[in-house]
Amino acid sequence: MATTFLGNYLSIVIFLAIAIIISSAFIFVNFIFSPKNPTPEKLSAYECGFEPFSDSRMEFDVRFYLVAILFIIFDLEIAFLFPWAVSLSSIGALGFWSMMIFLSILTIGFIYEWKKGALEWE
Repeated sequence: MATTFLGNYLSIVIFLAIAIIISSAFIFVNFIFSPKNPTPEKLSAYECGFEPFSDSRMEFDVRFYLVAILFIIFDLEIAFLFPWAVSLSSIGALGFWSMMIFLSILTIGFIYEWKKGALEWE
């Protein structure tokens, strides 16, 4: 039993071991050879607009949450569209119209967010 297990899964175990060794080596080499000279310009706030090392319990603007929710919604849409597109020939009209209903609900939500101004940044 152990022989058949090793025969079936040995290549996967070898592949995982090589992947772990190579990724660990890249992380180690990056840690050793990367420059470590932080300047006030490098430590300043970048795109988010907040100071990088301030209190972690400070209030965030609600627009960050709205953008995150919109990203999750449309990310899920794409996650459902790929398998649907691959199996479209075998699922028939019911599968097609089910996806059209799903996409129309997402489109209505997107239009609602657009009209409310959630996509505009001040």
